[in-house]
Amino acid sequence: MKKILIAISGASGFELGLRAYEKLPPNVEKYLVTTPNAPIVAQKEGYHFQGHEIWAGPASGSFGIDGMLVAPCSMNTLAKIAAGIGDNLPTRAARVMVKERRPLVLAPRELPLDPIALEAMLKLAHLGVFIAPPILAYYSAPKSLEEMEDFIIGKWFDLLGIEHDLYRRWQ
Repeated sequence: MKKILIAISGASGFELGLRAYEKLPPNVEKYLVTTPNAPIVAQKEGYHFQGHEIWAGPASGSFGIDGMLVAPCSMNTLAKIAAGIGDNLPTRAARVMVKERRPLVLAPRELPLDPIALEAMLKLAHLGVFIAPPILAYYSAPKSLEEMEDFIIGKWFDLLGIEHDLYRRWQ
C-alpha cells in the first residue's frame, strides 16, 4: 500500500488540496498536513478548518512516505523547499522527499510568476521535483468546476503513480 502525504500551504486554493486528499483511492494510506498559514487562508476562502498537523513521522525518511503533493504551494513554501529550509512539517517532509529521491509534486499558486519563483522552480525541477501548477486542459471537456479540479488532481496523481479515473484521457 502506497503512503501519500498531502500538504496544504497558505496559498489560495485550499479546497483543491483538500479535494486531492479526499480523492485519494482507498488503497492509499493517506496523510494530511498544513503549514501554519493554511488555516488562515482557508478561513478567508470560506472554510472552517483547524490546522491539521499529524505527528512528525512524515518528516523522517524512515517513515516511508512514497510520494508527496503540496497543493496549493505558496511561493513562500516553494522558496523554503528550494533553499533547503525545513521549519515546519510540510517543508521538512518535502526535504525528505528530495533527499530520498521520492516523488514530490508542487502545485504553485501564483500569477504572474516572477523571475525569483521561476528560478526556484527550475532549481527544484533539476533536483527531480515535479512542478505542476493547477492548469486546465480543455481536451478533457470539463463541464463544471469539479470536473476541472478532477482533471488537475488526476494529473497530480499521475505524477505520483496513483491509478484513478478522474478525467478522460487523450484518445
